[in-house]
Amino acid sequence: MELALLGGAPVRQKPFPIWPDYGDAERESLLEVLHSGSWGGYNRKVSEFEGMFATLHGVNHAVSCANGTVALEVALRSLGIRCGDEVIVPAITFVSTATSVLLCHGVPVFVDIDPLTLNLLPDAVEAAVTPRAKAIVAVHFGGHPADMDRLPEIARRHGLALIEDAAHAPGGAWRGVPVGNFGDAATFSFQAFKLVTSGEGGVLLTNSSDLAERMWSYCNQGRRKSGGWFEHFTLGSNYRITGFQAALLCAQLQKLPQQIETRSQNVGYLRRLLTDFPGLALPQDDSRVSRHPYYLLTLRYDKSAFGGLPRDVFLRAVQAEGIPALPTYPHPLYLNPVFHEEALPPCRCAQWKAAQNYQALSLPESERICKTGIWLEHNLFLGGRTDMEDILAAFDKVRRQADSLRSFSSASGISSE
Repeated sequence: MELALLGGAPVRQKPFPIWPDYGDAERESLLEVLHSGSWGGYNRKVSEFEGMFATLHGVNHAVSCANGTVALEVALRSLGIRCGDEVIVPAITFVSTATSVLLCHGVPVFVDIDPLTLNLLPDAVEAAVTPRAKAIVAVHFGGHPADMDRLPEIARRHGLALIEDAAHAPGGAWRGVPVGNFGDAATFSFQAFKLVTSGEGGVLLTNSSDLAERMWSYCNQGRRKSGGWFEHFTLGSNYRITGFQAALLCAQLQKLPQQIETRSQNVGYLRRLLTDFPGLALPQDDSRVSRHPYYLLTLRYDKSAFGGLPRDVFLRAVQAEGIPALPTYPHPLYLNPVFHEEALPPCRCAQWKAAQNYQALSLPESERICKTGIWLEHNLFLGGRTDMEDILAAFDKVRRQADSLRSFSSASGISSE
């Protein structure tokens, strides 16, 4: 059977489950807010959602906010990050993990990742601690919790704040304990493709009453819950979500446990299908991860098993077969222009000093995954076993006919890496 990229019939024409997933529950919740006449950030749906989210994660306090980027900024500001303070972050993550540090006039310190989980490598974190270090931001990448044995211990030993960037990991758990319980604060995103979504939105979790009050105040123009509407005690902004967003989130959150279970079963089946498949490695999850929500599934591509076919040509062929597999990030965060010397420092005082030459930095595992990684997104795993079989069939079809793509690869000008 000829490859679809070369004019043949694709393996799959049926679409995968769409995202976002919505129905009557979202519609009814939105109408409840609409008819209430109170549409803003003080609608009761906001506190209802915060209570639900805190309960799901077994945490004392939840503070909703405008988005996940804002959540990181609020957490850092509330923990006292100031100009010149170093904050250790992974080199593989969305840009907000590091730019939120710059927004607080802090200094991002990039460290390498675990090649299996794409999370912070604890030994690299330890090596990056200096007297100027004040915090660690641990991303639970793809939904796989970071090492919550070692990272909290490193933070405690060095007197550093620990923030869990859990944008990919609502409902995740480590050794039976939900994410959000291991650091001083945790942040989540409800952007359009996240596992729980209201289009935009975010939330912060903490077990500290004092920190929760500071975070709430910063999101509410410096007010205090005990104060009046026109009483402002500290510097803050308006980072609230609306009642409509909270309405969507209340409905979305009720679906999350079953969706996690469905994804887990399908990922497990695909893992078994790939056991003896050459050239595509899917690492086993850490046994300490008791619940993985599978925001992303990362495969490692070995072109030698595909006759030297470049990864990006492989992906174009697989996509033509009806499987929306994607490349990982094109480069680690530190190679983005925002971290180049001409864009820094983020402030004009003399306290800010780069801890690294970002343009010259080279972290091997971070750079390797950008060249060899393949992502399968979470909506692909909300169907059934036949969907997993189609994914494998497309992979196998391309592998068996990889030689026929060599001329296409040369004509396309795609890198041979």
